[in-house]
Amino acid sequence: MLKFVFLGLFIVVMILVGIISRRKIQNVQDFFLGGRKMGPWLSAFAYGTTYFSAVIFIGYAGKIGWNFGVSATFIGIGNALVGSLLAWLVLARRTRKMTHELGVSTMPEFFEKRYDSKGMKIVTALIIFIFLVPYSASVYQGLAYLFETTFGVPFIYCMAAMALLTGIYLLLGGYVATALNDFIQGIIMLIGVVLMVYFILSNPAVGGLSGGLQKLSQIPGDGPGLVSLFSAQPLNLLGLIVLTSLGTWGLPQMVHKFYAIKDDAAVKRGTIISTIFALIIAGSAYFVGAFGRLFLDNTMPVGANGKPNADMVMPMVLEKAMPDALIGIIVILVLSASMSTLSSLVLVSSSAISLDLVKGALFPNMKKENVMLLMRALCGLFVICSFMVAVTPNSILALMSFSWGTVAGAFLAPFLYGLYWKGTTKAGAWAGFIGGFAVSLGGAIIYKMDAAVAPNIGAVAMVVSLVIVPVVSLVTAKMPQKQLDKIFGKTETGSLEMEA
Repeated sequence: MLKFVFLGLFIVVMILVGIISRRKIQNVQDFFLGGRKMGPWLSAFAYGTTYFSAVIFIGYAGKIGWNFGVSATFIGIGNALVGSLLAWLVLARRTRKMTHELGVSTMPEFFEKRYDSKGMKIVTALIIFIFLVPYSASVYQGLAYLFETTFGVPFIYCMAAMALLTGIYLLLGGYVATALNDFIQGIIMLIGVVLMVYFILSNPAVGGLSGGLQKLSQIPGDGPGLVSLFSAQPLNLLGLIVLTSLGTWGLPQMVHKFYAIKDDAAVKRGTIISTIFALIIAGSAYFVGAFGRLFLDNTMPVGANGKPNADMVMPMVLEKAMPDALIGIIVILVLSASMSTLSSLVLVSSSAISLDLVKGALFPNMKKENVMLLMRALCGLFVICSFMVAVTPNSILALMSFSWGTVAGAFLAPFLYGLYWKGTTKAGAWAGFIGGFAVSLGGAIIYKMDAAVAPNIGAVAMVVSLVIVPVVSLVTAKMPQKQLDKIFGKTETGSLEMEA
C-alpha cells in the first residue's frame, strides 16, 4: 500500500511544479532555456538526472552487471570523470559563452552559425528528432519492466501511463518545470540509491561485500571473470565506458544544460556538484548490478516470448532485496531518473523541428505564438513515437546504444572542434557527420541491433568522427576570416583558443 502512496505523491508534486512553472513561461526562450538564468544546483542536477534514467538502473545495471561482474563499476567511474567532470571542464563555459554571443539556443542553430550552413541545421534537426526516439523508448521500457514487476500492471499500460505523465508536466512548464523537478528528483535519487546499495549488499543472498564477492567468484565458469578487475571482456568494457561517458559530449539534451546556466561562477560550482552526483548514482547502479546472479541463482529471467530477458534482472532483484515498505522509494528513484531524462529528450527533440526546421528554415516569419503551439504539439508527437518504438521487442541496451551512437557519432566531433579550433572547416564537419552516422547506422543494420555489439559500434562511430573531422579540415578550404572573426571574436580567451 505504501508504494502506491509514494507513487501518488510523486505524480502530484510533478504536476504541481508544472502548473507553478507555467506562470514563468512568457516566450520560447523561457520555455526552452529557462531564460538562461539557471543556477549551479539546478543545472548540475538537471545534467545528472538527464544523464541517468531507467536505462542505467534497469537495462544497463542488470545486463552489464550480469556479464561483467564488479568491473562494471568502472563504467560508473568513467561516467563521473569523463561524462561529467571532464565534460563540464571542457564544454560548459565555452558552450555557454559562444552560444550566448552567437544568439543560438539549440545544437542545430550552433552548427548553422558556426559552419555557415543551413543544410547542416536541417540535417541536425532531423537526426535529433528521429534518432533520439529509440533512447526515449528504452527509458519507457525500463520503467515498464519495473512497474510490471512491482505493481503487477501489464507492461504496455505502464508505458502508456509514463508517456502521458511526461507530456502533461512538460507541456505545462517547459524547461523551468523540468529543472525544478530535476532538483527534486535528484534528491530522491540520492536517497534511493543509498538505500538500494544497503539492502542489496545486506541481503542474505549476497551476505555483505566480501561474502558477495566470494559467492560470485564461485559461480561455475564465469566466476573468476565476475570478480576480476577488468572482467573477462576488457575491450567490450572499454567500449561501454567510451559510449556512456564520451557520448554525453555530443548529445543535444546534455549540452543543452550548458546553454541555460547563468554565469561562470555557476559553471565552477556546477562542475563539482555534477561530478559527485554522477559518481554516487552511476557507481552505485553498476556496482549493485553485479550481484544480480546471486539473487536469481545464476539463471537469467525468461520473458513473455520464452527467451532470456536481461532487462528483467534488476526489477526482480529489487523486488527480492527491498522491504515492501521501501520498494516504493526505489520505484520513485527509477521514475525520477527516467522522467527527467524523458522530459529533456522531448524538449530538445521538439525544439529541433519547431525552432530549427520549421521556423528556422521553412517559415522564418512564423509568429512566436504559433512556434510555441507547434513545439507543444511536437512534444506530444515525440512521446507517441517513443511509445510505439518501445512496444517493439528490442532490448534496452540495444536501443540506447544505437541512439547514443548515432547522435553522438554524428555531432560530437563537429561540435567539440567547432568550439575551439578555427581550422575546422565546413567540409570537415560534414565529413564527421556522415562518417559517425554511417558507422552507427551501418553497424546496426549489419549486426541487426545486437545488444552484444551495439555499444562497441557506438563507441567506434564517435572515434571515427573525431579522427575524420581534423583530417578533412586540414586538406579542405578554410572558412573565410571574416566568418571566423564573427564566431570567435567575442569568445576569444587566449588560453583556451586553438589556432588553425
